[in-house]
Amino acid sequence: MRIIDLCGEKGVTAITMQDAAYPRRLANIFDPPAVIYVRGRLPAVDEEAAVAIVGTRKATPYGIKMATRIGYEITKCGGLVVSGLTAGIDAAGARGALLAGGSCIGVLGSAIDSDYGGSLARDAEAAGAVISEYPPGARGHASNFRARNRVTAGLSVAVVVVEAPDKSGAILFADEAVEQGKEIFAVPSNADSTTGAGSNTLLKEGAAPVTGGWDVLGEFEDRFPGRLRNPGLEKTRMPKDQEAAVAPDGPAMSEESQTETGKGFLKLREPAEKKTIDKENDVSYIGLKKQMEGLTQAQLQIISVMNGSDMHVDDIIELTGLPAAAVLADLTMLQITGFITQGSGKRFTLNIKRK
Repeated sequence: MRIIDLCGEKGVTAITMQDAAYPRRLANIFDPPAVIYVRGRLPAVDEEAAVAIVGTRKATPYGIKMATRIGYEITKCGGLVVSGLTAGIDAAGARGALLAGGSCIGVLGSAIDSDYGGSLARDAEAAGAVISEYPPGARGHASNFRARNRVTAGLSVAVVVVEAPDKSGAILFADEAVEQGKEIFAVPSNADSTTGAGSNTLLKEGAAPVTGGWDVLGEFEDRFPGRLRNPGLEKTRMPKDQEAAVAPDGPAMSEESQTETGKGFLKLREPAEKKTIDKENDVSYIGLKKQMEGLTQAQLQIISVMNGSDMHVDDIIELTGLPAAAVLADLTMLQITGFITQGSGKRFTLNIKRK
């Protein structure tokens, strides 16, 4: 089945870089996704003070409490939380935003139709959006989750590292965000904490300390006039009984212990392996004339230079004379609509019979 048909079947929207709904903030990063797939309703990201909340999977109760509190307060103060929906700190930040009655954006490192994130992802979809650069049915790879970092950071104006060990994924995320020119904040941990050693190192290296949502958003008040507000702790702080339910005192939480959705925890399942997409046998080979309907001039130009055998993307760019970014975006759309198949090594094959 064609990707565009799968999207329609699963209620997924495909947004290309040429679409007005594609966030310019994301388009400006190095190697932006040519297409993002969306479940739910994507906010006008460029108008939002979007903040990514990241940290360790094996968070302490303190880390869970702080991530939830900051997600809650950022939302109450008019910001937007962006989360990778990973168990631990990421999930707690997203849950805080939802508990505050706001929306959030969940960013997947797997196919848009995967069950990664479980009920938290479904809640995020209902209140905001879940996005991925991987279409329905795409196979999961470990490298996808590192690639997800650039998208999560790209959507955000700032990153809050709540609790992260040295050399952890959250520290790699912070490195990616620094390369993108984002503001980095960190929640202080105990001096002898191994779970928060990386966060403390970030503070030593110049990250701004944060203990509440306005510590972050206050830095962007002039950039988003009239959108952010600081009504005071009484109105932004999470109720104590709710906060206690989210992170009761106790030892560090393993992923297995974070399955109690009633306490704000979720065990986020790894994406099941999906069938490969873009199989030649899944594409109907039909006459060229009928296939040409609805294509843009640039897409027609790309098809005209493809000789039926697999062609490398660099050859297509050279033969068309079109900008590389435009060719990549159009190749993705031609793939979604079934006109071409992508093979290994950035090679593409035309799925049209010339008559």
